[in-house]
Amino acid sequence: MAVVKVIEVIAESTESWEAAVQDAVTEAGKTLDSIQTAYVQDFQAIIEGNKIVKYRVNTKISFIVK
Repeated sequence: MAVVKVIEVIAESTESWEAAVQDAVTEAGKTLDSIQTAYVQDFQAIIEGNKIVKYRVNTKISFIVK
């Protein structure tokens, strides 16, 4: 049996929501091993001058605890 822990990461990108999720996983991967899943809980668009300037995600990342 494996022990799995879940952390919450908020990330943003100027490109897309997919890029924001990848940024969250990349940052978490700098200090965590064995990342298993990334569950996107919330999406948010930051607007300036009637244009989307940033894509923000609230992501739950699960990983195996050794």
